[in-house]
Amino acid sequence: MSTGIAATRGAEFFGTVSVAMVTPFKKDGDLDLDAGVALAGHLVDQGCDALVLGGTTGESPTVRPSEKIDLLKAVRAELGDRVKLTAGSGTYDTAESVELSKLSQDAGADGLLVVTPYYSRPSQEGLYRHFTTVADAVDTPICLYDIPSRSVTPIETETLARLAEHPNIHAVKDAKGDIPAAMGLLEQTDLAWYSGDDPLNVPWLAVGATGMISVIGHVAAAQLKKLRDAVDSGDLAGARAIATALTPLTQAQGRLGGVTFAKAALKLQGIEVGAPRLPIIEPTPEEIDRLAEDLQRAGI
Repeated sequence: MSTGIAATRGAEFFGTVSVAMVTPFKKDGDLDLDAGVALAGHLVDQGCDALVLGGTTGESPTVRPSEKIDLLKAVRAELGDRVKLTAGSGTYDTAESVELSKLSQDAGADGLLVVTPYYSRPSQEGLYRHFTTVADAVDTPICLYDIPSRSVTPIETETLARLAEHPNIHAVKDAKGDIPAAMGLLEQTDLAWYSGDDPLNVPWLAVGATGMISVIGHVAAAQLKKLRDAVDSGDLAGARAIATALTPLTQAQGRLGGVTFAKAALKLQGIEVGAPRLPIIEPTPEEIDRLAEDLQRAGI
């Protein structure tokens, strides 16, 4: 009988096993909607119940707003209600974040992923006003994205507690890794938590996270679904075994970067999604050979 260790809070909006999907491009660099729809369908078939479109791994800084909306509309039209779609709608510009959030809502997003403003390093009060301004502007549920390795500024615990009081802020994608602080917030607030760092998927699920928003899931979605199911049934040893087997993938992601890893790994699996846009580049032949070995070691 399931012990229900893995939480379900927020799953109705953001799912449980989600992939931060790459944005496919044609050889000339244009958006490839057909490849995007095909990849989304493949990931759902492999076990994803949610996808993030237009996020960091989707090359959000170099994908135009119109392209993000076109991809969201195309995937929604093809997959319907088979998958929860979260739109990456946050930028370092509050007004632009509001506009993109409204457009994403109109295009059919189930949820919005709003990242901590990067580069400008706002204060905690600035973060609070940024996130609540976006949340006030839309009805679509919002997941905050706390990733200080990229944004420099973390969302501090006290700020998260304040933000949790907003009726339209429902979840946190955590790439910060402060598990003790999050455990307190999980007890004290109604926020759902999502692992935003694949090496920490098991620890996050074990303390009450609802799921993960993964990069390695591009080639390991089925394994991640089994991992979450194992945690939910109380089989932490089984979950650890799956996570350990996938370690070559998390190491490769750390070595290559999320976009380069995911696009190259998909290509090795026979799924063509094109090259990244500059300034992100493709891996070298030597890096591809090493990645192929990593996939083999992980049983992919």
